[in-house]
Amino acid sequence: MTPHVASFFHPDSHTFSYVVHDPATRQAAVIDPVLDYDPDTDALGAGPLQPLLAHVREHGLQVRWLLETHAHADHISAGRWLKPHWPQATLAMGQGIVQVQRTFAPRYALDVPTDGSQFDHLFADGERFALGDIAAEVIAVPGHTSDSVAYRIGDALFTGDSLFMPDGGTARCDFPGGDAAQLYCSIQRLLALPDATRVFICHDYGPGGREVANETTIGDQRARNIHLRDNVSLAEFVATRQARDATLAEPKLMHPSVKANLQGGPQRAT
Repeated sequence: MTPHVASFFHPDSHTFSYVVHDPATRQAAVIDPVLDYDPDTDALGAGPLQPLLAHVREHGLQVRWLLETHAHADHISAGRWLKPHWPQATLAMGQGIVQVQRTFAPRYALDVPTDGSQFDHLFADGERFALGDIAAEVIAVPGHTSDSVAYRIGDALFTGDSLFMPDGGTARCDFPGGDAAQLYCSIQRLLALPDATRVFICHDYGPGGREVANETTIGDQRARNIHLRDNVSLAEFVATRQARDATLAEPKLMHPSVKANLQGGPQRAT
């Protein structure tokens, strides 16, 4: 079945968030929502959420899921911030968040639970759920981070940071818990899906100066992905990924992002 997908771009972090809904029942999921963050003042802003909230209102949607693909290291997630808007919605992500919490909470001296209890539900690999009448599946895709998951909702696949647009390649693997060989194996699971599967990515930086884009297909990824198209071996991918990662700077907002996002993002002040 085919869900309706609306995308919302946050230019400061080059992030795409999504509202996905079943046209028959109007049940919806919000995926990877973003808050503004000023590192100089530590101030948060809900400006990026306004078009998303307006879309939900205008289409009369019932948000049942707030889904995170992983604990992002380059922007502040708005999952917990949005929860009061839709108390009936389930804030969820993959079970791997527990390992991320246990890795990073001591590094940042955070006195927080490290059992994933900040979330309403932690998905197991292969777990199934529903968005109205549309079947959905969770696919664990560790490698970029140990908690990365993709969501397959009908014919639409939301890959988080694991896959970019074909000319952008794949995500870095040099964060704690990252592993290039593991990412290769994870992405093979995605590339085994039908060629017509719509693929919605989380970040795009407009390589070569092109307009930002966020939708491709599995067939296009298999044919054109610069890092992992068909016939690229594990050894070739690992060598390419490690060489590329060695040139990358730490994300500007990594520390505030990880500290907030391993808890589902900050809570809205009441």
